[in-house]
Amino acid sequence: MIFQTETLQAALAAEQAVEKCFRDIDRISQYNTQKVLEAFWDHRVSEAMLHGTTGYGYDDKGRDTLDSIYAQIFGAEDALVRHHFISGTHTLSTALFGVLRPGDILLSATGAPYDTLAETIGLTGTSGNGSLADYGIRYQQLELTENGVNLSAVDHALRNDPAIKMVFVQRSRGYTCRPALSMKQIGEICKIVAGRAIVMVDNCYGEFTEEKEPTQMGADLIAGSLIKNPGGGLARTGGYIAGRKDLVEKAAYRLTAVGIGKECGASLDELRLMYQGLFLAPHTVAQAMKTAVFAAQLFQNAGYEVSPLPEAPRYDLIQQLTFHDPEVMKAFCRGIQKGSPVDSYVTPEAWDMPGYEDQVIMAAGTFVSGASIELSADGPMRPPYTAYMQGGLTYASGKLALMVAYEEMKKG
Repeated sequence: MIFQTETLQAALAAEQAVEKCFRDIDRISQYNTQKVLEAFWDHRVSEAMLHGTTGYGYDDKGRDTLDSIYAQIFGAEDALVRHHFISGTHTLSTALFGVLRPGDILLSATGAPYDTLAETIGLTGTSGNGSLADYGIRYQQLELTENGVNLSAVDHALRNDPAIKMVFVQRSRGYTCRPALSMKQIGEICKIVAGRAIVMVDNCYGEFTEEKEPTQMGADLIAGSLIKNPGGGLARTGGYIAGRKDLVEKAAYRLTAVGIGKECGASLDELRLMYQGLFLAPHTVAQAMKTAVFAAQLFQNAGYEVSPLPEAPRYDLIQQLTFHDPEVMKAFCRGIQKGSPVDSYVTPEAWDMPGYEDQVIMAAGTFVSGASIELSADGPMRPPYTAYMQGGLTYASGKLALMVAYEEMKKG
């Protein structure tokens, strides 16, 4: 492809402006790569562990060692890493149903949860579908302030309602305009809660963007998807839960059966890619973060609203781009699709995606279907017409796709 001179100049200017940001990202990647590599060394990962089991999966050394490696990396007592989790929502749902009991209150400290979790909680959908609400688990939420989580409101709620069993924190912005939470902010929440309730963090999109993870800041439980950050672009499916040993065990009972938990579950032929993906994850996350920084600078220079700003600290992979025009948003998504290695010839259209109230347009030419660590862009078709871009297996390919999108938008 031959790019227009204007596009080449715009890309060069954006890249030069974010050189310091790239150096900071590389520093974090180096630190986290060492953390992962040391965990592999400490647990004596061998070729034999990369081969899976069948049937019941008894004595699966590779599966059990991977759990221990995740626990060490995240500073947790235990972890549950399984390809049986079908998505981040499924992983979070398993943890919630595993830990909460009838009469408990789930308190969200970060406002409304991600769209796909709303029906699990019982905020949307029909009564009797098996949501938390159907099991007598109540839900409350606190809205974010301009400064982030309302810590005094969290403290007040805990003081006045002993039924609050869990304080739920969504690290990433999701489909909202608020910033992702830093480890410092999550640590402040954990300090306020201080054993009065369980702190659970939806860690999706956040792993390896900083040097620490929520469980190292006091969170009791975290969960995420392997087709996002920790799978490194290689894991074909799956999710993880990490944290306090008793809570992880309860989640494992929910995933399999009470009394079985983590002891069974054939790993089939998924372990090699789950191990290798984790090994690559800090580097792959850095590539995706560089892609996001470049996008922010490129489109800010072109006059669009971006969040985070190019030079701002980043605590997740998501780059928000606001177009205030549905046709421009569609053009951007078309460009991302055109610049993808898979299904580049496909034109994305808005559709009724399960779990979302508005039609959603999604550009995702990925090797693993729906993998958010690979470059994709999507968003609900509602004002102000904001696309949420994430991922990029390599910065070089992400940059090229964004240049394609830039030109697609210029066509009008």
